[in-house]
Order: sequence, then C-alpha cells, then structure tokens
Amino acid sequence: MLSARPFWVIFTVCIILLVEATAIFPITKWRIDEELAGMGLTGKEVFYDKAQNPDAQIKKSDLAKLSFGQKWNMLNTEEPVKTAGIVGALALIGMLAGFLIASVTFRQLVKFGEKLRKLSTLDKVAVFFGVLIGLLLNAVLLPVAMAVLRQPPDRLILGLVGIIITYLCVIAVLNIKDEVVYYFPGLSRGGEMDHPAQMPKILDTNVIIDGRITEVCRTGFVEGQVLVPTFVLEELQHIADSSDSLRRARGRRGLDILNQLRNELGLVVRQCDGIDPENPEEVDARLVKLAKELNASIVTNDFNLNKVAELQGVPVLNINELANALKPVVLPGEELTVTVIKEGKEYNQGVAYLDDGTMIVIEGARRSINEIVEVTVTSVLQTVAGKMIFANLKEAQQEEDQVIDRNIRSYSGIRTRKKIR
Repeated sequence: MLSARPFWVIFTVCIILLVEATAIFPITKWRIDEELAGMGLTGKEVFYDKAQNPDAQIKKSDLAKLSFGQKWNMLNTEEPVKTAGIVGALALIGMLAGFLIASVTFRQLVKFGEKLRKLSTLDKVAVFFGVLIGLLLNAVLLPVAMAVLRQPPDRLILGLVGIIITYLCVIAVLNIKDEVVYYFPGLSRGGEMDHPAQMPKILDTNVIIDGRITEVCRTGFVEGQVLVPTFVLEELQHIADSSDSLRRARGRRGLDILNQLRNELGLVVRQCDGIDPENPEEVDARLVKLAKELNASIVTNDFNLNKVAELQGVPVLNINELANALKPVVLPGEELTVTVIKEGKEYNQGVAYLDDGTMIVIEGARRSINEIVEVTVTSVLQTVAGKMIFANLKEAQQEEDQVIDRNIRSYSGIRTRKKIR
C-alpha cells in the first residue's frame, strides 16, 4: 500500500536529498563565497603560483575558477568553527524543509491515490487519454514556442506551462466522456460502481447490540471488510459501565458480539479519535463522515441514522429492512396453522405470531387462546413497524362463505336442480 512505512521512509529520504541538492547546496556555495570574499585574501594565497596578480585582493568573480571542495578547504583552514556552523546549519535546515515537504506531499499522494481508486472505469480511461494528449501537445508546442521566441523562457516556466496544458487536456476529455461512450458502448457507466458489495462495512452501536449481524455475516451475505471505529467501541464501553442494569447488560452483550466477530470473521477495529461520552449524538455524525472518507457503507438498524446517511449520499444496510424483506409472503385466501397467544385489542379478537415474529390478528379467536387453530388470511397490512396479517377462523370463514353464497343465489334467482331418480 502507498501508506506503508518503508515506502514513507524511502520517499522522505529522497525528498530530503533533492532539497539538499537543489536548494541547500547552491546556498552553501554562495555563503562560502561571501565569507572568502570578505576575508581579504590575495591572489597568491588563493591561486598560489598560478595567480596573475599575486598581491591583488581576490573578488567573488575570481572564486568561480575554484571548485567547491577547494573553497571549502580554504575556508575550513582559516575558520573551521565558522565553516562547520555554516554547513551544519544549512544542512539541518535542508533536512527539516525536506521532511516537511515530504510529509505534505506524501499526504497529498495518498489522497490522490484514494480518489483515483474511487474513479469509475470510464473516468480512469478518460484521465489516461487526457494525460496522453497533454504530453503529445507539450512535445509539439513547447519546442515550437522556444524556436519562435527570441529569448527562451526559464525551464521552470516551461514546466508550469506543460503541467497546465496537461491539466486542461484531462479536464477536456472528462467533459466529453459521455460523447465517447456513444461511440464506444463497452465503456458504459455500468462499471461505475465496480463491486459495490466489496465496499467496507462500518457497524453502528445499535446493530452490534442487536446481535443479528453476527448470523448475517456467518451466512456470507456481507462481503468486504467489516470495520468498527474506536469511537463506537468507546460508546459500547460507556454503556457497559452504566449504573443502569439494563444498559449495562446491553453494553456487555455488544462487547461479546464484537469479540465473536473479531475471532470468527476477522473484524477490523479502525483507530479514530475519541468522542465525548456525554454527547452520544456525535457518534452518528462521525459515522457518516468516516463512511464518506472510506467510501464505505453503514450497517445499522437505527431509523434516524438511516435517513441522515441517505440524505448525505452514504449507502446504508438496514438490518430491519433485511428482516422484513425475508419474511414469507402471505396472500389473502391462504390457510395457516397458528397458536393463539393472547387477546386482541378489539372485541372477540385473538393474536398469534408466525415464526418470524409477524403478528396475526384473528377475528373470533378470543375463546381459543393457547389453542392451535386453522385460520384463513383475509388481508395483509404493511406498516412502518412491519407487516400485520388479519385472518378469520377457518370454520367461521367457511360459514361466512356459505351465507354469502346463499344470498347470491337467492338474489340472482338461481335454484339448485334436484336429481331425478
């Protein structure tokens, strides 16, 4: 990875050497020349027998004939303390400057790498062709410009112009990529979300305490890296240390579930800044922010966090929605065998539950509490809390059907024909 420590060390050393060679070394040469010119040395002292004017005091222009090593030896012989101070101070300044430049540059490279990784296939192809076109234009235009201009500009200016041309070419190609798709359908936006299931999954505190995420992960339906930020871990620890016995039990259950996930499924605990235990709402905001930074999705069963994350464009995997989606589909007219558990809210109603927890309201089942009965589904109601099923006892439904059938025959004038023996 780009953020590995060996690469960081090598990159920092290279930047420091580059700063020392391009900036500190010329400054050191200039400073030594200044010191030698101010010492009042004569030509004989500097050039020995080759001096044209042995008694004349040397100037800075005369020192250009000497190499850096000769000038350094000369100054070190006359004033070794000053020489060591100049060279040592400038070298230290160069190391500090190189370290700072390397830190900033490396951080920007990491961010650039993350952005490049998140680009779609079409965007990556567009960037590649933009850079290629920019380099070709630089190879054609810059030599022509240097030939036309009487006084060629500095290399630094030419480099900046080349970078600007390349950048403009990339922007231009990115702007016309939709038109390119028309001629090359293979580069369609179908690959814009390459392997969305492989996105990292960040667990919320509520879904950890809920515990169902463990079984979902074991089945293999959750792909990609599963992350738990340290501030979520701190919130769980704060709940586990609560004076309220119920909250304490919930917090300890969440910590046990995290240990199961870490031991069985390779859960990763991501290091993040801590939070204020007195402000638990901060956890939701930081979860959304972290998901944006990592291009990850949030796994939760919190309705409010779900809505906030969706408004900010963060994918959300809601365990409650998954549970509702997996409930069996029951249609009106189907027959079920259930156990009546308790009375309903209305007169003569009974309440039963399916294996997945779906509530069934049964008309006329008040007298059948704790009994196994057969019912016929009359209607299904989908609510925010889940699905409710309304049904009648099978015997009562059959009697009702017979009454309706007799009424229809009486009003329609249809008579049943007697068999002739």
